[in-house]
Amino acid sequence: MKKGQIYEGTIESVDFPNKGNIYLDGEKQHVVVKNGIPGQKVRFAVRKCKRGSAQGSLLEVLEKSPLETREPVCSQFPACGGCMYQTMSYEAQLEMKAGQVRRVLDQALEPEGSYVFEGILGSPQEFGYRNKMEFSFGDAYKGGPLSLGLHKKGSTYDVLTAADCRLVHRDMTAILSCVLAYFQERGTSYYKKLQHLGYLRHLLLRRGDATGELLVNLVTTTQEEMDLGPLTKLLLGLELEGRIAGILHIYNDSLSDVVKSDRTELLYGQDYFTEKLLGLDFKVTPFSFFQPNSRGAEVLYRVVREYIGDIRNQTVFDLFSGTGTIAQVLAPVAKQVIGVEIVEEAVEAARENAKHNGLDNCRFLAGDVFRVLDEISEKPDVIVLDPPRDGIHPKALPKILDYRVDRIVYISCKVTSLARDLEMIQGRGYKLVKCTAVDQFCQTVHTECVCLLSRKQTG
Repeated sequence: MKKGQIYEGTIESVDFPNKGNIYLDGEKQHVVVKNGIPGQKVRFAVRKCKRGSAQGSLLEVLEKSPLETREPVCSQFPACGGCMYQTMSYEAQLEMKAGQVRRVLDQALEPEGSYVFEGILGSPQEFGYRNKMEFSFGDAYKGGPLSLGLHKKGSTYDVLTAADCRLVHRDMTAILSCVLAYFQERGTSYYKKLQHLGYLRHLLLRRGDATGELLVNLVTTTQEEMDLGPLTKLLLGLELEGRIAGILHIYNDSLSDVVKSDRTELLYGQDYFTEKLLGLDFKVTPFSFFQPNSRGAEVLYRVVREYIGDIRNQTVFDLFSGTGTIAQVLAPVAKQVIGVEIVEEAVEAARENAKHNGLDNCRFLAGDVFRVLDEISEKPDVIVLDPPRDGIHPKALPKILDYRVDRIVYISCKVTSLARDLEMIQGRGYKLVKCTAVDQFCQTVHTECVCLLSRKQTG
């Protein structure tokens, strides 16, 4: 097997995240091919080859998988990189994801260690569940017309218009279509990442599932000047199920392809939307972290409450706390909860949310967890961890474990990062007691999991 050669094979299984396993030559040659579904017969090109194992790029699906029991629900599947598994039944998706989580955790644990895997819980909404979407401006092919949507699978440049994306509520696709048509008519330029030239960058949309409130954020460079009043008027005239709570113009001249704000101008309304979770109200700003599946988050937080146990008269640290959702879910049954989050606007929102919800035993601190922990005089009885996708920084994790609390609840949206952190956590005297996977990202390769970690008692 050599680089560049073309082969055919059947994807036997898929490991997290989306690594299809193909075995050739009587299973002597293992090839990993991404972007496939178990059971598909595919044609692929070898990209890398080393010591009996290779990586390949999917060229063509020759035969469907027996697991593909339904038709695509949008026009861009399978080219779009937003969805992977929408032709599989949701039950089959859940079964596959549960197996992926279990295999990663089993490989990470000590041979003598044991834990209870409590399976996977599905999302109450299989489609239209996302309360946040970052759409990119670009073109579907070089020199093509302006598009607005999601990147083509495996591409950092080609953008496919997501006018009928089923991951989001139809209010979002109506806004996307309106914005795209407005700029297409005017021939407005989009930002080209290699040349660092152009105006339009992203359309960031956020929507409360319970409230129907929408926050529209247009992200551009400062390379052109444009009166966005007519666009604002068009958006406010759309017939939507919900209502637009705010329209913002975000200026971003960063060279990297990241959604951020150098300066923000409020064009209409307010700079936040509200959402309800488990009977509590939350104010969510453009860049503050909030679970992207509101109803799925309620499933997740119920597991967290179960795993954390009795916390009466106890101090809970909620690290990487975002807008303080977990802290406020736990506050009614705790002595106090202290949240730490690096995004300042999320901390401000958390403080306002706690006040609005009548919770006076929550405190939220802005800054890096590694540094802020040194400023807290209290000691925790229980710790909740909900870090970013890449897990906990190796400098911060030892400091967290130094508290030697009896229980830690770790929430992870990337099980391989969790597995890496578990190596250090186990080495510091903790064991994984039980784990539940929660699917907040239907049709995609991602899933969430909640783990209860307990400190081993020594004689």
